[in-house]
Amino acid sequence: MTPKEEGFYFPAEWARHEATWLSYPHNENSWPGKIESIYPSYHLFVKTLSEVETVHINVDTDEVGERLAAELKQLGAFMVNVEIHMIPTNDAWCRDHGPAILLHRGDAGRRAIVNWNYNAWGGKYPPYDLDNCVPESIASLLRLPVYSPGIVMEGGSIDCNGVGDMLTTTSCLLNPNRNPHLKQEEIESYLSNYYGVDNIIWLGDGIEGDDTDGHVDDLSRFVNEDTIVTVVETNRADANYVPLQENLKTLNRCRLASGKQPNVVELPMPKPVVWEGQRLPASYANFYICNGLVVFPTYKCAADTKAAYVLEECFPTREIVGIGSTDIIWGLGSFHCLSQQIPE
Repeated sequence: MTPKEEGFYFPAEWARHEATWLSYPHNENSWPGKIESIYPSYHLFVKTLSEVETVHINVDTDEVGERLAAELKQLGAFMVNVEIHMIPTNDAWCRDHGPAILLHRGDAGRRAIVNWNYNAWGGKYPPYDLDNCVPESIASLLRLPVYSPGIVMEGGSIDCNGVGDMLTTTSCLLNPNRNPHLKQEEIESYLSNYYGVDNIIWLGDGIEGDDTDGHVDDLSRFVNEDTIVTVVETNRADANYVPLQENLKTLNRCRLASGKQPNVVELPMPKPVVWEGQRLPASYANFYICNGLVVFPTYKCAADTKAAYVLEECFPTREIVGIGSTDIIWGLGSFHCLSQQIPE
């Protein structure tokens, strides 16, 4: 039986967390010439999370774990909530290589893990063998049953509201570098059966500089059961203007599983972030929802404040915390890409 048939579903990110899981950055190829500059913001992210929930962090060596613990302690992290694990990885993007943890609709004490295959966004960045083993390692630690669909999927490619709806993109999930043997309806069947959803909203293209082929967590996110926040570009000359307008049109005419039209809230884009001549996929949609907080990336521009105001309206009961991501985004991802929630 599939997880859906057995009563499991993927909860919304705002559902109560037991913890957040991270994989510590160590791959210099992901931040060429710049990896040391990301650690202050990354450590601040860990410290912020530790104040509201447990943080699990995968590291490759005991030496790295000891150094990380010392730096977090010096920063003032709530160390009783930090757990470091010897789980080696190829890279830091735990949203994509980490497990999707399901809850059971009829039994609050039951959880399960979906172990999707992982191929580093279409085979772009080998090796990825260690990353592909992370879900099973975490399942062993948490003593949770595992479902293995046998197809490629990444956590950043989907977003769910916990009551039957999912956001995703054709540019990513229908890309032949993921599952070339599957048609759209077959992929929809996997999404429905392994995430426990009934309604899939397909958006189009992603933003410029996104090496994931259009992950939805840079575009549009559920902020409650019937509200979607989506990034828009106001500069008509910008390469992101047209694709983001098309996604906005799609959201304005779609329907939820309930039959309702979603509330659609526009979130600004930051000014273009360029490093060594490369446009980077900077987006305020790459925020992470945790217990009592929403952590969002900032980019040293006026739009940071505008984005904070929008997120405050979307999450009136949570504190909105901005952390600098101008260096982190050189790795082509930000805080949501780096984290995976463990639902309570």
